Amino acid sequence: MTASPADTEADWLRLDRQICFALHAASRAFNGVYRVVLKDLGLTYPQYLVMLVLWEQGDLPVKKLGEQLRLDSGTLSPLVKRLEAAGLVRRERSAEDERSVRVHLTEEGTRLRERALEVPRRIMRSTGFDLAEIADLRSRLDRLTGALDAAATAQARPGD
Repeated sequence: MTASPADTEADWLRLDRQICFALHAASRAFNGVYRVVLKDLGLTYPQYLVMLVLWEQGDLPVKKLGEQLRLDSGTLSPLVKRLEAAGLVRRERSAEDERSVRVHLTEEGTRLRERALEVPRRIMRSTGFDLAEIADLRSRLDRLTGALDAAATAQARPGD
């Protein structure tokens, strides 16, 4: 957003000027579309994200899974428990470190991947964007996330 001479400080406090709100509104809209698309799979959006990571990387410690998804254990543990109750994953304590729990896909969880292949296509159609536009948006959002993470880290340092 570049300021024009006609802009006043009060204009910067307008809701339609806030990038955070535009991202929030887009996220809520995505969640609404995902809710419908994922209903056929019996997954919520956060559960889908867990399954994406496991399909991509295989079994992982809960801590690593949380790092990948940017979720704390208080949020992630109930998700994994619900996926386990649905028969899609199983949790197993590490023999080396009993504090560590690994999450494994079950056969049913592995088979669900085939049915999930249609999800990205449906989401892309919902956006009205082509692949190049989606790649560009993703790249810009990754840059934004990196910049915001760096800013948060810098602001959290004592004495800065």
